[in-house]
Amino acid sequence: MSLEKGIELYKTGEFEEALKCFNKLIDLKSGDTELHLYRGRILSRLGKTELALEDFELISTLEPYNTDFMSDRAVVLHLLKRDEEALLEFDRAVNLDPRNPYRYSSRAFFKDRIGDLKGSIEDYEIAIQLDPEDAVAYNNKGIVEDKLGYQVKAKKSFEEADKLVGYTPAKTNSSDLPIENPVPNFISEDKAEKMNLNHFFKILNSVFTNPKARTEFTRFIKTFFSGKKD
Repeated sequence: MSLEKGIELYKTGEFEEALKCFNKLIDLKSGDTELHLYRGRILSRLGKTELALEDFELISTLEPYNTDFMSDRAVVLHLLKRDEEALLEFDRAVNLDPRNPYRYSSRAFFKDRIGDLKGSIEDYEIAIQLDPEDAVAYNNKGIVEDKLGYQVKAKKSFEEADKLVGYTPAKTNSSDLPIENPVPNFISEDKAEKMNLNHFFKILNSVFTNPKARTEFTRFIKTFFSGKKD
């Protein structure tokens, strides 16, 4: 078994086989942060969050200022319903990497999950200041604003997201009834419903433009949803 094979199994969703691979690799090279990172992610996707946390705590000890490790650990803590500790990890990541919009978007998404809607909006606004072309941040801010009943603000956020991805809302006819648009608007679709993994990835695939930040946030969201049992 090789690292490359293990990563390939992980990316194709063959988590049980990937776990066997990384267990063997760690037996040969315990303490390698990359190996423990991938095993932790695999364990979290298999629902073995306590074991995943052990790997993330180990690599966080080995590299205490690695903000990516902090985010992974925070997600697992959240899945274990240890939200106060998770928030501390997100805060640490933001403090150590304050110019990275991904840090704020991740914390905003977490705050939305735990019901801190106003805090979530504040973080999305900072993410937007750092990356004004982040349509996903506008979209997600609109979703949270809608939950709070801020319909005017939500409408503005959705419109900004639409504009950034080049979407033109359907015009109305003379009776002021919406004309059916053959291309569904990803921004408004299901915005009043609980977001699910398929819907979120449809958004991610449509609008991410900043390769590094979007890759990181995609991984973050995948970890959140694939490990969470709602």
